[in-house]
Amino acid sequence: MNIGDKVRLLRAKEQGVVSRFLPGDMIEIEIEDGFRIPVMRSELVPVSPLEAERLLKNNPYAPQKTVIPSASAILANQGIYLAFVPVNDREYTLHLINNTDWEFPYVLGEESAGVGGGVQFRGVHSGVLKAKSQQKMNDLYTHATFEEWPTFVVQGLWFRAGKSSLRSPLVKRFKARASTFFKAKTTVPVLQQPGFVTQLDADSQEGLQQTPASNRSSQPKPATIRPEDLKTEMLKSKSDTNAVSIERPSSVVDLHVEALLPNGHGNRGPADLLKLQLDTFEKALENAIASGMHDITFIHGVGSGALRTELHKRLGQHPNVKFFEDAQKQKFGYGATKITIK
Repeated sequence: MNIGDKVRLLRAKEQGVVSRFLPGDMIEIEIEDGFRIPVMRSELVPVSPLEAERLLKNNPYAPQKTVIPSASAILANQGIYLAFVPVNDREYTLHLINNTDWEFPYVLGEESAGVGGGVQFRGVHSGVLKAKSQQKMNDLYTHATFEEWPTFVVQGLWFRAGKSSLRSPLVKRFKARASTFFKAKTTVPVLQQPGFVTQLDADSQEGLQQTPASNRSSQPKPATIRPEDLKTEMLKSKSDTNAVSIERPSSVVDLHVEALLPNGHGNRGPADLLKLQLDTFEKALENAIASGMHDITFIHGVGSGALRTELHKRLGQHPNVKFFEDAQKQKFGYGATKITIK
């Protein structure tokens, strides 16, 4: 008997889905309306395929509820979400949502700090999400341990039968932050349940068949001048001219040692080089915040993962960081982090 199996009680009419194994040979099952009850293993039996089919039709959490898209040329190309659905006031279930018209083969895992400062990856679930479907993951996440939640990693591909444009794989990392997480409660797409949602493919515009290459510009968007900013500047006192100026950093900062020390690192040891990288990161981030930048990207490389782990640790505790995520793989590879500033 495994998590996700459909079972029924021997001495009662309830049917449900195995959601968790408990101590003392107990199993937690989820019955109708999302209620969870503990049951002795000896009181449960797997349901027949016919019973399982009937149960899936009535279970709002059942995966692979596929809606076949119409033959229209307009496709839903975006809509991959991570959703945390409250079970009660203490626990959440994690769902992966595919609200697009593409099939989405995926791997979902968790990253956490490992021994020696490295990054440890733990696989949680894998499978294929049909178009307009969802999958509930196995683990429960509690409100009391929110600050200890891992970084969630989603890797996925795109598939449609027949002719379609080739799309780049999706690789996204998400770290929940209390300052923004609890403001994102809404109705979860496909599932139609209240929950906390983050979209993973908001900037995945490459390779869409409705977006001709001739219409996509690689030029940066022009800066927007807000009327209130212009008015403030006009009314600024002349005495402000001697104020301390903030050096606005580049929107992309390379933290590789070769970029920071083009003439060689001399006698600096690994600890000194790491300190230089972290000091450069701190200064650029604070200047970006002070100068009003919306986002900034740091290239840290892959390597042993020590620098990336330390950056993410500091970003997770920074009060002025809205959220952070892997930068576009097509442009930076796997070794860059994009930060959105509050």
